[in-house]
Amino acid sequence: MYRVMLIDDEESARKLMRASMNWESLNMEVVGEAASGIEAINVIDDMKPDIAFVDISMPFMNGIEFTEVATKRYPDLIIIIMTAFDEFEYARKCVSLPVFEYMLKPIIRSEVQEVLKKVKKKLDERTDKEDNQDTEPSGEMEASSIDQIKKYIEANYTDSKLNLTSVAQTFGFSASYLSRKFKQETGKNFVEFLTECRMNAAMKLAQTNMKMFNASNEVGIPDPNYFGRCFKKYTGMSYSEYVASKH
Repeated sequence: MYRVMLIDDEESARKLMRASMNWESLNMEVVGEAASGIEAINVIDDMKPDIAFVDISMPFMNGIEFTEVATKRYPDLIIIIMTAFDEFEYARKCVSLPVFEYMLKPIIRSEVQEVLKKVKKKLDERTDKEDNQDTEPSGEMEASSIDQIKKYIEANYTDSKLNLTSVAQTFGFSASYLSRKFKQETGKNFVEFLTECRMNAAMKLAQTNMKMFNASNEVGIPDPNYFGRCFKKYTGMSYSEYVASKH
């Protein structure tokens, strides 16, 4: 099945999109959601979507900024921009971006259905590029390469656009190959290691009584809602609870 990701800061809009379409009839499934462009960049490697519906107006990283980053790293990703009427002309000015379609909100089911039929046709015609994705012409990755990559992450985790694909491109590996080798060598997947770096730094900042908004920016997750979820998952406490426990 083709994999779909919904990126919109309005939960109601994501729920409507998820519920209003008969995805299975199009050989598609919604594999994940994100409430901001920043969150999407952080989780997209795990979702591996073929198609992304992206709201143009989101805090911290809007749909256009997300598209600029995503299309450089995932050239095969099909992006459909969702925009309100008063933002439509702004969206259309971004014609240099490889966006498959611009659609007006609120969504009309029949229009989305037609766009998805076109998307399915394009995907059906596309040759499978993933067969040789794990073959690296440079040969096997050495353990020392993983050590270098870990040091690179530790030095650059404050970059909000850092993720598996950007690091793989920096070191000349495919994302899938790096993902597999990183887990083999470290026992953790890439996102776990990156999040660990960010949350360890955040815990130190919390001990200085830094406000959550500032701490989230400092560790490379400028979306405080996403940061808050990561922090609670990692520490078992909300950021404010953790600050209180240390003072």
